[in-house]
Amino acid sequence: MPAAGPTGSRDPLDSLGHATLARLVPELLLIGQLIDRAGMPALLGEFGVDGMRDVAIEEWQAASPHYTRRMKTALGITGDGVAEIFKGFQLDVGAPPEFMDFRYGVTDHDHGEFWLDHCGALMDVEPMGDRLVTTMCHDIEDPTFPATALATNPRAVVEPIHRPPRSPEGRTPHCHWTVRIDPDAEPATLPGPAVEAASSRLIGFRFAPPAPGDTAGQGALDDYAGPLLTDLVFSDFTSAALIRILREVYLQMHLLAVGFHQSVRRRSDAETADRLLAYQATGIAGVAAGRLRDALGADGGARGLERVLAVHPLAGPAAYTGFSSEVSADGASLAVRWDTRADGFADDTWLPLLARDGLRPLAAAAQAVDPRWTVERVPSDGSGVEAVLRLGDEPARESDEVAVTRISTGAAFTFGPTRTPLPITPV
Repeated sequence: MPAAGPTGSRDPLDSLGHATLARLVPELLLIGQLIDRAGMPALLGEFGVDGMRDVAIEEWQAASPHYTRRMKTALGITGDGVAEIFKGFQLDVGAPPEFMDFRYGVTDHDHGEFWLDHCGALMDVEPMGDRLVTTMCHDIEDPTFPATALATNPRAVVEPIHRPPRSPEGRTPHCHWTVRIDPDAEPATLPGPAVEAASSRLIGFRFAPPAPGDTAGQGALDDYAGPLLTDLVFSDFTSAALIRILREVYLQMHLLAVGFHQSVRRRSDAETADRLLAYQATGIAGVAAGRLRDALGADGGARGLERVLAVHPLAGPAAYTGFSSEVSADGASLAVRWDTRADGFADDTWLPLLARDGLRPLAAAAQAVDPRWTVERVPSDGSGVEAVLRLGDEPARESDEVAVTRISTGAAFTFGPTRTPLPITPV
């Protein structure tokens, strides 16, 4: 379990200001949720609705039990009650704030409920008809909510009160669920996909402690050991806590990629799994870069592109991906490199596929910052994946993978005003 990446380079997150770190957390949680939107069209074309459903189930089952445990450790979340289960939901790429507007109620240690006042995923799927709504809200959620909850308590039972298709039309909340801890229930075991994913290096990956460069005006929360809150205001956390959260959010994304790849490979072959994962990587790379450009206020030049790529899911966390970059002396180009000794290249993530099809995911990310960026692969001895990016004269056409991902309402979603966090106490 390594403590840092092979290059020993400083984590780019350490150099970001506290306000920027706080702004990045909801952005990256939302980007993580959109990974599904990037991969599902390819699955539909390859396996049909039923195959898409099954891969989606296995993808989340593979990832969420592992990453929930990691996030709880990173933020000092102890306990095994429904409140702690809900804390895990609040820091999960499957439940980005506002876009998936989870609300919570806690009766006691063993009983609670949650509901969604707004479900962005439903907004994406509802226009496609009841069959896909039922596939998502019944077939996929029934086994995946429990897979997340078992990371906190294997005797947790998650059951619906109601869920879509909505009847009557326009019903709110969009869905409503109960969670209870049943002491007589047989403890749930890790789903098969999570057992396979457990061999991934990222499961036990350890980071060096954060060394933030900006602690001015930071919040007081260095963990989430206190009461469950209605909403998380990320600026209330310290810079070090925000870096820990962001590192774990990146790993959540990589774990989803692992689950996706392994699920597709189980029902097809390695070549098909590589092809569909590369499709997913390209789609999310472009949408993520566009959102990060706007969140950072980055321009389209080399330094703006460097800022975006430094915090992009293809690059973060640097200790796991081995990513580094350097702007040329004249400021006209950007050299990027992934050290292939990094642990991410040993897992079933996007990273081993970066060089496929002429670094298509990297090009999608760069061209979302400015469509004129071009990517030139630099030959290497196999110790790294290297490229030089330069501004060309003609804008590139947006790739089909990015265009399809952008159909999701999450691609252009705007976060609202900061909400006042209130402690949720048993009723």
